[in-house]
Amino acid sequence: MVVTESQDKMYYPPDDLKRDAHVPDFNSYLALYRKSLENPEAFWKEVADDLFWKKPATGPMLQYNFDVTIGNIYVKCMEGAKTNMCYNVLDRLVKERNLGEKVAYYWEGNSPDHHMAITYSQLLSQVCRCANVLKKMGVKKGDRVSIYLPMIPELVYTMLACARIGAVHSIVFAGFSSESLCERIMDAQSSVLVTADGVYRGEKLINLKQIADEALEKCREIASPSVTKCLIIEHHALRIKSGAACNKLQTPWDSECDVWWEEAMRDSPEECEPEWLDAEDPLFILYTSGSTGKPKGVLHTVAGYLLYTSLTFKYVFDHHHDDVYWCTADIGWITGHSYITYGPLANGATSVLFEGIPVHPHVGRFWEIIEKYKVTKFYTAPTAIRLLMKYGREPLQKYDLSSLRILGTVGEPINPEAWQWYHEAVGKGRCPVVDTFWQTETGGHVLTPLPAATPLKPGSATFPFFGVEPTILNEHGEELEGEAEGYLVFRRPWPGIMRTVYRNHERFENTYFKKFPGFYVTGDGCRRDKDGYYWITGRIDDMLNVSGHLMSTAEVEAALTEHPAVAEAAVVSRPHKVKGECLYCFVSLKDSREFTHTLVEELKRLVREKIGPIATPDFIQNAPALPKTRSGKIMRRILRQIARNEKDLGDLSTLADPKVVEELFSQRCEAAA
Repeated sequence: MVVTESQDKMYYPPDDLKRDAHVPDFNSYLALYRKSLENPEAFWKEVADDLFWKKPATGPMLQYNFDVTIGNIYVKCMEGAKTNMCYNVLDRLVKERNLGEKVAYYWEGNSPDHHMAITYSQLLSQVCRCANVLKKMGVKKGDRVSIYLPMIPELVYTMLACARIGAVHSIVFAGFSSESLCERIMDAQSSVLVTADGVYRGEKLINLKQIADEALEKCREIASPSVTKCLIIEHHALRIKSGAACNKLQTPWDSECDVWWEEAMRDSPEECEPEWLDAEDPLFILYTSGSTGKPKGVLHTVAGYLLYTSLTFKYVFDHHHDDVYWCTADIGWITGHSYITYGPLANGATSVLFEGIPVHPHVGRFWEIIEKYKVTKFYTAPTAIRLLMKYGREPLQKYDLSSLRILGTVGEPINPEAWQWYHEAVGKGRCPVVDTFWQTETGGHVLTPLPAATPLKPGSATFPFFGVEPTILNEHGEELEGEAEGYLVFRRPWPGIMRTVYRNHERFENTYFKKFPGFYVTGDGCRRDKDGYYWITGRIDDMLNVSGHLMSTAEVEAALTEHPAVAEAAVVSRPHKVKGECLYCFVSLKDSREFTHTLVEELKRLVREKIGPIATPDFIQNAPALPKTRSGKIMRRILRQIARNEKDLGDLSTLADPKVVEELFSQRCEAAA
């Protein structure tokens, strides 16, 4: 891992950043990286010493088995230790570090008129009150609480309240459909659901309570209700914007189940003793799409996740006390868990919590917020960057972005053109871009530059983080040295890696460890260049990355085939200038059914209802037949090439009927016009 002279243009860290950096140069990175692999016990113990432990660990820092051929897969971190996540990210800072008056969050609502500052003391008080409300509702250690909320402060209060009392939170992105919410409530067997009456996303009003009610009704139809209480937050913006037209009386109400947040919180005490948890007790479940179509409940545990999010945040964003940090993600995704809530709070950071969208009420909203709060570290998705690129540099010129010191990207590999625009137009050529690769399953960054240490190549995730040992395998499981392309895998765990798929350890082992015993398999392809830099090339399995949101082809195909006119469906990705990838769907209709514009709109609506707006297909093409092998397997490689209008298809001899391809190309023009 030596950075040599390269044909690629390299971007070197600015000198002023190196002066105070936690990792000031590449040699410092290499020394720490070697220590993390050669002496992980000492390395992780130093990290743990900065945090609070009610009881120290009795076992080693890390124990594990990654080889399914010799026994069950497991990872344990700091066995025997007792702590509490909420205590570490709030009480420790307020009581031990006197940060009570420091701002934890600047909240910016969907409308610029709605904003507030929340200090660490205020955050602790609200979290304790919410924890007492949950306890009063019967929530105990180990119980699951589903949270279906927009990006409002109550979302942070609720997740930390769960962490405080040892309940396991399961946050569902508030853009998912009632069906998706029902599926996640049922799988987690949640006893309480926390939601809001509604939310504005841009100009669009979304009735969250109605979606939640539909989800709970579906749960009751499938089985006896697991959710006994639904805690509902009255969204401040709805009250202001709609007045009496959107008050409590208009909200559908079930007096057996529903409870108003405001009323429950009114007399709730501001102190709540934390529940001291074992290091490997569960902290949260977060559902991510699976290639079978059924979402996987990724389970993370207390101690390892605390160590890893705390350290990655500190080093990857080179965090210092006076920083104002802004991650534009939604807490419904892992990025929001790790790098809006737990990582920043563990470091006593001041963050921006943003409810809105990048172009509402105008295309300069991001830049306006950066100027308003003097944001120093800015972390967003390539999709947002590409969207804002469309408006050019003019909106940027109205705002003072001189406070920015580090830029970051997350969610998908960033194309070099977007990287360059971000670096030059937003960062004025002086801010390193940390292009971070990680997954819901990894808990935190695994391949990433360090801003003052790593020379950058646009589009490369560069090198592994501390404790992470990547390698590249070919289809036969053989390790590839030097310049290579193949499967990205990891040889050993780091503290923040997932522990299992909730209630399905066999699926955990089969998904991540069965293909190449001895390695964690990411499901991503990867290229390593001659300088040792890693480049993520995209999903190898049947998964799609649309606007940074991972979804399975099987999930979308299942939704399409629920339509009575559809006999069969196949879904692939197609490049998209803004989203990175978009959904291109091939549908075969039942006899005598006609392919019409009306049918296309019905199918799009069906996918939105079943999964959510993020899964809406961009293209739906009529496919009288699909390209299949003689054994009946759909050749998605060929469909991807048809979707992209790539005529060089290679060997078609394995197809049962090669003429199908010609027909699909002839139909394609209408679909992708």
